[in-house]
Amino acid sequence: MAKAAAQSFTCTSCGAAHGKWAGRCDACGAWNSIVEEAPLSAGPATKTLGAAKGKRIALTTLATEETPPARAASGMEELDRVLGGGLVPASAILVGGDPGIGKSTLLLQAAASFARAGLSCLYISGEEASAQVRMRAGRLGLADAPVSLAAETNLRDILTTLDAARPDLVIIDSIQTMWADHVEAAPGSVSQVRAAAHELVTFAKRRGSAVILVGHVTKEGQIAGPRVVEHMVDTVLYFEGERGHQFRILRAVKNRFGPADEIGVFEMTGGGLAEVANPSALFLSERGQSSPGSAVFAGIEGTRPVLTEIQALVAPSPLGTPRRTVVGLDSGRLSTILAVLEARCGIPFAGLDVFLNVAGGMRVSEPAADLAVAAALLSAREDVALPPDMVVFGEISLSGALRPVGQAENRLKEARKLGFSQAVAPDRSKIDGDDGIRVRKMPDLVTFVGEMFAAG
Repeated sequence: MAKAAAQSFTCTSCGAAHGKWAGRCDACGAWNSIVEEAPLSAGPATKTLGAAKGKRIALTTLATEETPPARAASGMEELDRVLGGGLVPASAILVGGDPGIGKSTLLLQAAASFARAGLSCLYISGEEASAQVRMRAGRLGLADAPVSLAAETNLRDILTTLDAARPDLVIIDSIQTMWADHVEAAPGSVSQVRAAAHELVTFAKRRGSAVILVGHVTKEGQIAGPRVVEHMVDTVLYFEGERGHQFRILRAVKNRFGPADEIGVFEMTGGGLAEVANPSALFLSERGQSSPGSAVFAGIEGTRPVLTEIQALVAPSPLGTPRRTVVGLDSGRLSTILAVLEARCGIPFAGLDVFLNVAGGMRVSEPAADLAVAAALLSAREDVALPPDMVVFGEISLSGALRPVGQAENRLKEARKLGFSQAVAPDRSKIDGDDGIRVRKMPDLVTFVGEMFAAG
């Protein structure tokens, strides 16, 4: 007697798999979110797969030369940079970001740019009516762009339309609003998002059209829905920024056709998103006279050097447990740097509130920012301002030694371009030329503290 196929139950909130149905998901705590998924067929072909003859696949070697994919440039240099040089046919791109950050505005401008460059573009909105999209296009001055527009959420109707129209670029805004009638779940659930993404990615590969999917994000900042969607697509982009700042950053966290961690910088204006060709000058534009607690970090985002200002404030704390507030950096990294300063340099921060901020709404994740963070903290604590023409970069190890970081020459070239004349870097940094900047190499954090803050 054939054994029945095992049942599978999945939580529609978090995607966790369960062996049996339960009223509450153990993974996320949601109630009545577990649904049964159809099991795989247990027929004879499944049991004895080797008995069924399939088509022999062609084998190649690693030395086989492939023609690089043709790319279509939009004319928006910041967008093309993040995509790896332009839009690749048959690619699937997932764009995520906070509500109201400007995802729809960015993609509407991108659709208009690609359409004016000669691509046939179709923009499908599942969140807004066609009239609302046309009103936005009018405000942005894009009403004359040859972009086809539709407002629909039924996936079957959308795929039928796409098969007939065969556009070069399809924008789906958003994947959480798409509804597949063969999946018994509410729109936005894990099952619906996974099914809709699979069908749209399959269409992109089958027809050679590029598909851009807009995804909602959770309160933790991750794209909502199953993580398998991020594995399905070729490129994952995050649109970041603070609502209090006009700057927006488009960051590639996955890209099969270009470098990851590449960024494009935009400025939100009344006429839409404007490109920022020199982000370093923008992030440092509001920097006034040198004051205690300020250090300029020479960082690398993808392939682009970017200079940002790191600000620190250290003040006596009235609380039993001092506050540690961080904006734009990893709070765990701050705790590590404070511990190294106290253990290796004998500089305590007990009883002091510490506030750390990256100016301009920029987010820094490089370990190379450690030395700039330490410099800003010491400058604020000792009330000693760093030279205004100095940039700082370097990674701090737990022993207090300074570790070299990559692309030191590119960091110095960017600093020299903006008028900086001196830099502090780890002792073993690979620097062939001085690039017109006097580089002070430091072997460890103790030496840095002694030379830069001896008077304090």
